Amino acid sequence: MCLWYCTGHFKDARTPQEFGDSNWMRIPPSNSTTVSSYGAPFPGYTMVILAILMITLVVVVVVGNALVILAFVVDKSLRNQCNYFFLNLAISDFLVGAFCIPVYMPYILTGRWMLGRGLCKLWLVMDYLLCTASVFSIVLISYDRFLSVTRAVRYRAQQGVTRLAVVKMLAVWVLAFLLYGPAIIFWELMVGESIVPEDECFAEFYCTWYFLLSASTFEFFSPFISVAFFNFSIYLNIQRRNRSRMAHVEAEKEDGWRVIDGQASSVFFVKTLCSEHIQLTVSPISTLFIDCIFHSIDSHGSVKKR
Repeated sequence: MCLWYCTGHFKDARTPQEFGDSNWMRIPPSNSTTVSSYGAPFPGYTMVILAILMITLVVVVVVGNALVILAFVVDKSLRNQCNYFFLNLAISDFLVGAFCIPVYMPYILTGRWMLGRGLCKLWLVMDYLLCTASVFSIVLISYDRFLSVTRAVRYRAQQGVTRLAVVKMLAVWVLAFLLYGPAIIFWELMVGESIVPEDECFAEFYCTWYFLLSASTFEFFSPFISVAFFNFSIYLNIQRRNRSRMAHVEAEKEDGWRVIDGQASSVFFVKTLCSEHIQLTVSPISTLFIDCIFHSIDSHGSVKKR
């Protein structure tokens, strides 16, 4: 069927006989359960299984992301810059499960679009927008994690600044809409004709390879490379820190530190005024500064330092 669309034979909703092909939409037997544009109906059990799987997917996506949004609204301690980006991802995925998949279900099960051209345009805009926003949100989360590891001090200082996070969230939605939205809405007006039949619903640029290649570069290839770069940089940074820490432990071990169960513990020998040696073991998570001060109480009950 796509060959008909992409070769320009399918310009409008004319009958199949006008195209010289009377078999592209075959009338199924009377005992068939549903009819698709390809004339290949789904068997009854296949349609039931698909419906159950899609309904299950909708419930999981909607409930899971609704809980994330609810937690963010209820618990104010979660409202830091990083969690705003997770909220953005949860909103986009929630709308995919609440709107895009339910509208798509009858279309995929019957093979026919029966909701009108207006809702078709709306569904296409929302579907492309939400999926692209979800991808961009993942890139934003990876970039945020990258900053938290490579620029930790500056990152922590900006955790309370939520305005910057909101600006980044809005930028994600604007860029996601500009990538596909105008093309979905105005492509038919620019080319002067439509290749989408009345009982189908897909974007007018479906067969325009140069647009699809350009859009896919921004929607898939660039985010993929960015996320891979950020996570690989985080991995290298952590590895470099681990090597530095191990080198530091080895250096301290040579200077008189000892390692107990993989953790460094310091041993100090401090000579007091009484010529006694005191061995002190310090916890690896604290730093101890020792002042050898002995107190004695004189006959008047005052405290003296020696």
